Parts: sequence; structure tokens; C-alpha cells
Amino acid sequence: MPLSFILSVTDLKSTNPKSIAILGAGAWGTSLASIASANGHHVNIWSRSGSLSLANAVKGADIILSAISMKGVREVISQFSGLTLSPHTIFVSATKGLDPQTTCTPCQIWQEAFPNHPIVVLSGPNLSKEIEQGLPAATVVASSITSAAQIVQLGFSSNRFRVYTNLDPLGVELGGTLKNVMAIAAGVCDGLQLGTNAKAALVTRGLTEMVRIGVHWGANKETFYGLSGLGDLLATCNSPLSRNYQVGYQLAGGKTLTEILSHLPGTAEGINTTEVLVQRSQQQNISMPITEQVYRLLQGEVTPRQALEELMLRDMKPEYNY
Repeated sequence: MPLSFILSVTDLKSTNPKSIAILGAGAWGTSLASIASANGHHVNIWSRSGSLSLANAVKGADIILSAISMKGVREVISQFSGLTLSPHTIFVSATKGLDPQTTCTPCQIWQEAFPNHPIVVLSGPNLSKEIEQGLPAATVVASSITSAAQIVQLGFSSNRFRVYTNLDPLGVELGGTLKNVMAIAAGVCDGLQLGTNAKAALVTRGLTEMVRIGVHWGANKETFYGLSGLGDLLATCNSPLSRNYQVGYQLAGGKTLTEILSHLPGTAEGINTTEVLVQRSQQQNISMPITEQVYRLLQGEVTPRQALEELMLRDMKPEYNY
């Protein structure tokens, strides 16, 4: 990243309002747009089905925030070809998922496409319906460039939406991505009415699994105990508002995955993420028992009860290998 990118927080305050382009008109994108607009920024919302062109949406944008689904990231990036952007434009990724071909995160894909621009990750325990209702929430914006994260922090902070900065974008991004797999498992747990003890054990061991693969990936362990890891895990594993939770809950109720997805609003990113994680864990010999059982369940290889039994009957072991 060029050292010339030194926009300061003071500069931002003195030149408000900013121009912000939101890519994606789903619940999450519109919620973030509403926060930025309420803060006095000029906001354009772009979607593939809308009338506003991408060129007009991002023209003069100080911040371009992507809230599109994982499967649409590369397609949208390809549409930037030929567009002129300010060298100071900051890209923000609010997508939670993994690329099935490369196992790259959305932030890594954006950085590859725009190597000379700052890339910021936004992630946390942020159920969009609660954000829409104006309920209080907190999130994390992470970047290797502190000033970029601070600019985004100022752009989206409000008295209902508290934004923290972080210097571990990979860890923040993986926290929001990996917890979707655990949310499917949590939905199964509740759907089978297994009780509070089982749910607590599942979420705790799920966090251990997230830390294990996240650290192996190169993220900081401590990040997973923050808002984008543990915080997002608790929110998503305990709320019927979560699409991933709903997938697990309805599978436990006897519905097929095809039936569930045909009526599910939006994308349950945990389904694709599970497949990518199993592929990566097998290649690199990383133990991920919960993820493996979620994968087998999604593939129709086991029933929810069989997946539970296989987890409970695994070989005995210490809780931690110190």
C-alpha cells in the first residue's frame, strides 16, 4: 500500500459530508446506507437490478462499501473495469463468506483487484432487522491501515451503532464468516430441543474450532474473542432472525435443504462456507469435527440425530492441549 495514503481523521471531520456508495440493496446494505445517510453523508445505493448504473453510483465516492453476497463479488468487481476512481477511495467489505474456487475471503479478492486502495472489513453481531429497528448494536472495522479504519469508523458511528477499529482484518473477516457454520449447528440444536447445556457446549466448542482454523489461516487469536468473533457467534447462534440458524432449525424439523432454501429470504452464506472449510481442513489436516458434521448434514449423508451422536461419541481428549 502506498505510504501516500495518509488522510487523517481531522481531515475527514473538516470535509464532511462524504460520498458513500453502497453496493447491494439487501437488508444489510440498506441498513448501513440508512446509518450513513442519518450521519449526513451523501449515499448512493447500487444493485444489479436497480436503475442506477455502477459508474454513477461510485462516481466521486470516498467510500465504496460492498454488501453483496459472496457469489456476486467477483462479478461486480469485473464491472469496475474502465471506471475512474479517486486514488483515496476506500473499499469496505461487509460480505461474510469464502470463495469456493480459491478459499479467499471477500477482502482478499477486493485487495487483489484494487492493490493501491485501502481495504476495510466491517463485521460484528449485526442482525440487519434489529439495525433497521434502530436497536443499539456494535461492530468492528478492520484494516492494516489505521487511518482508513478510522475514516470508516467516523462514517458509520452513531448513538445507536458503535463502531470499533481493529488491525486484524483477516481475523475480523474470518470471525464473521466461520460463525455462520456454527449458527447452522446451533439451529439444529434448538430444533432438536437438546437444551441449554448442549447449546452452551456447542457454541463453546464451536468457538474453539473457529480459533483453531483462524490462527492456522494467519489471524490473531485474540480477535476471535471480540465482537466479530464471539460477539457475532452469540448473536447468530441465538436468533431466529439468522438465516443460517433457520437452515439448521428447519433441517432438525424434517425439512429438506431444497425446501428450506426455496422459502429463505436472502443467502445463507454458511452453506457454501461449510463446503469450503471442509475442503481446506482436509487439505491441511485441521481438526474441525462440528464443521464436518454440518457438512455431512447439508449433503444429506446423516440425519441431525446421527450428527449429534457422532459428535458425542468421539474419542475422549483433553479440553486444551497446552
